[in-house]
Amino acid sequence: MSILEQVQEDVKTAMKAGERERVGRLRMLVNALQAEEKEGNGDEVAALRRERKRRLDAAEALREGDRTEQAEAEEAEAELIDGYLPEQLSDEELSELVAGAIEESGASEPKDMGGVMKVLMPKVGGRADGKRVSALVKEKLSS
Repeated sequence: MSILEQVQEDVKTAMKAGERERVGRLRMLVNALQAEEKEGNGDEVAALRRERKRRLDAAEALREGDRTEQAEAEEAEAELIDGYLPEQLSDEELSELVAGAIEESGASEPKDMGGVMKVLMPKVGGRADGKRVSALVKEKLSS
């Protein structure tokens, strides 16, 4: 079952349970996933990550503007999206992948970071945030 199909099933369940807010949030996810599908990309995980990042960025901006209630709503949507993303890699697992990618690419200094990332990101497969991955690669190459 694809993520889109799962979300559509969850919309039906939430409707039957009378959970109006959840239905609205899930429909937003359905729209984003359907748009991704129409564009031909078909990468549901990437679409979810983008939507999650948008929500977190919006929440941060709203908090800076003293709009706490709206910020909490955006954070709740980001949390809902988290439930559909693959389980994140642990620090230990990510560290092992980074070490392997550094060895595989033959990198030895920070300027080689691009080559390491090119090898590493397909292996990570959306199971870790890009910022987290690049920070760890930078740290390992600097030491």
